[in-house]
Amino acid sequence: MAVEAEDDFQKELIELFVQEAHEWLQQIHVALDELQQGPASDRHLKLAQTIKAGITNLGGSAATIGLDEVERASFAALPFVEAVQNPAAAISANDFLILCKQLGHIHQALTRATGVTFEADQAAACESLPVTIPAGELLAGLQEMERRLAGSSAPSRNLVQTMISQIQGLLNNGVAQCDVNSMRDFLGRSAEADDAFLSAVQQQVPRVSDGIAQLKMETDLPARAPERMQALQELVASLWTSAQQVNASQAMTFFMGLHGFLAVVSQQRVAIAARRYEAVESRLKAVMPAVQSWVEAGRVERAAVGELLPAQA
Repeated sequence: MAVEAEDDFQKELIELFVQEAHEWLQQIHVALDELQQGPASDRHLKLAQTIKAGITNLGGSAATIGLDEVERASFAALPFVEAVQNPAAAISANDFLILCKQLGHIHQALTRATGVTFEADQAAACESLPVTIPAGELLAGLQEMERRLAGSSAPSRNLVQTMISQIQGLLNNGVAQCDVNSMRDFLGRSAEADDAFLSAVQQQVPRVSDGIAQLKMETDLPARAPERMQALQELVASLWTSAQQVNASQAMTFFMGLHGFLAVVSQQRVAIAARRYEAVESRLKAVMPAVQSWVEAGRVERAAVGELLPAQA
């Protein structure tokens, strides 16, 4: 009977330990997830302390009830926590990956020791840890790229400068690591916006050119249909807006000027000389290759920025 009572007592202890272990692991993984996002220094330290305390509690409790394998796996993880606890240190994505794998060893030890499955969703998340790059390292690479581009004859883009400003802001807020996936998402959105702008120019500029050609042939001012003039102005306004959205400054200036020109024409008070229309037509013909060059410059810059980023896991 004494043996059975002791076994029952041990079983109860293990059941209580399992409950506590789930809570500690939940806290550990939540803290680890936030820690990888590059929080401010004070927050970084608190998160690392939360992880360290959770692992220490887990190992200590396992020791009190004789779960030696869990105890060893837990305390073996502490050096890996210490490797990421200093926000001023150069912490790599591999440091987080190693820590997460060590947490996986704890999960496995718990499962073997208690008979309860600890292969939780948090453990599975170790396989998709976000890849990061030190913000200072990325900033230095972008600044060097900016210096090279300054001496280039390629169309001016603000992509690199935008990223430099973003990373400087992160560093000012104490963020030491940049999420590579977020960086690549930004580059992807930039590429999509450029493609959409180029598509709009390719589709709408020929229609604008046709409208200008028709205006040039109409010498009778009252004969111009207000609805047609308004449609042409709206078409140019949409191109102006599209250029604004991607900060294509030269195209934006041109479409803004063209919109003003059409506003004067639509008032039907002054006859516009044919040479003025011809000058507009000439500019319209130059817009397409200029925008194509601008988009290509963006593609080249994004590719160069992409080479600064580590490969995704």
